[in-house]
Amino acid sequence: MNDRTALRKRLIQERMDLPNRLELAEDLQRVLRVWLVRRRETTIGAYWPIKGEFDPLPALYRWSEADPKRRIGIPVVDKEHGTLHFHVWYPGCPMEEDAYGITKPKDTETFQPQLLLVPCVGYGPAGLRIGYGGGFMARTVQEMQPRPQMVGVGYAHGFLPLLKKEPDDVPVDSMLTEEGVVWEKDPDR
Repeated sequence: MNDRTALRKRLIQERMDLPNRLELAEDLQRVLRVWLVRRRETTIGAYWPIKGEFDPLPALYRWSEADPKRRIGIPVVDKEHGTLHFHVWYPGCPMEEDAYGITKPKDTETFQPQLLLVPCVGYGPAGLRIGYGGGFMARTVQEMQPRPQMVGVGYAHGFLPLLKKEPDDVPVDSMLTEEGVVWEKDPDR
């Protein structure tokens, strides 16, 4: 599995072709809502779903309704540094496309999230994750102090049992699929 570019392309196409993707998304919404109940963070960075990705925003909006201090952020690319900044998102907030054609909040406040929900094109043992290959998330997390909890979300079809770590990989602390919490880092390590 050294050719991650081909692997990404295949996994994205498989995800787009999942015949029951909407049902899987409903199941993953339930998993995420239940998982969020025990979390103490008040700021969560998420993403605007593209290419058949799971949409975490409905579950996050329900989470945010329980406490007015809770905020949801959507990443905006800082092209100069190759990192992400998280801008407050809420249903109905002004939106625009970024330089990559991805929808982002327009002129909302920025903040550093305590927890990041990150989309997974694929995932493997011990929190290994395959994203889109741009390295934005890895560079962003490496610069954040304190480091936020990273939670991968994706469909079970993307599990790669033989996935090997590459030098720039930043493992997630937990992995959620429609099947439940499939991996969680031991907090004592």
